[in-house]
Amino acid sequence: MTQLLYDFFLSPFHYLFLKRALIGCFTLSLGSAPVGIFLVLRRMSLMGDALSHAILPGVAVGFLIAGLSLPIMSLGGLLAGLLVALLAGMVSRFTLLQEDASFAGFFLMSLAFGVMIVSTKGSNVDLIHVLFGTILSVDALSLILIGAVTTFTLLTLAIIYRPFVLECFDPIFFKSVGGQGGIYHLLFLFLVVANLVVAFQALGTLMALGLMMIPAISARLWARGILTLCSVAFLISFLSGYFGLLVSYHGSFPSGPSIILIAGLFYVISIFFGKYGSLRVHFFS
Repeated sequence: MTQLLYDFFLSPFHYLFLKRALIGCFTLSLGSAPVGIFLVLRRMSLMGDALSHAILPGVAVGFLIAGLSLPIMSLGGLLAGLLVALLAGMVSRFTLLQEDASFAGFFLMSLAFGVMIVSTKGSNVDLIHVLFGTILSVDALSLILIGAVTTFTLLTLAIIYRPFVLECFDPIFFKSVGGQGGIYHLLFLFLVVANLVVAFQALGTLMALGLMMIPAISARLWARGILTLCSVAFLISFLSGYFGLLVSYHGSFPSGPSIILIAGLFYVISIFFGKYGSLRVHFFS
């Protein structure tokens, strides 16, 4: 029995590509969990979805220039995401459109433009790789890039934690005491884009947001304090990566969708049995 459990849960990770994939999931979870929590608390979940699609044209241009080169594709995705965030912010500031509406317009154009570039100049295999990613092909350079973005994210959030949380919960008071909410908002959008860009190698542009948002949404049903929320979101995110890789290995399923579906399973369990605001609390408490 012990040997059977060992063969199922641990032995697959003797392979180098699965070890790297697991380290990638762990590192991505560390950075994306707090970012996802703040996206939920600031009611910007759909805006994060828009940004995840907005990076596609930059990734596609990077692909055309250097092929499947992660640094070039990441740089292109970062620039494209920041450009869309800047344009959407300017439109919402100088027109009657709200920020979510302007984001929706730009991200749909970006998605269509990116798919057109890749499908015109690349093969169907290239398009599938960019859209859906493959965490099993993560190499040492990818892990270094993911680690750098995660470290930068955690250090930045630690430095701006107090004013950022105040601006998140009471922006009017924060502005009345001289706080520069716009700066923190732009800095936060930069962190969102940077984490989405490094996640696209693992999960692709279409599902990069999954490992960021689904654990954060699930954590809302289990915890209240921000640090606790971040811890629960990280735990769900990492376990989704671990069990998703196991399902992918033993069942010969695609790794990215397997990880997201496991995260979705945690989400459904949270809806039914969560400690706060779940169906169990609503009907049986």
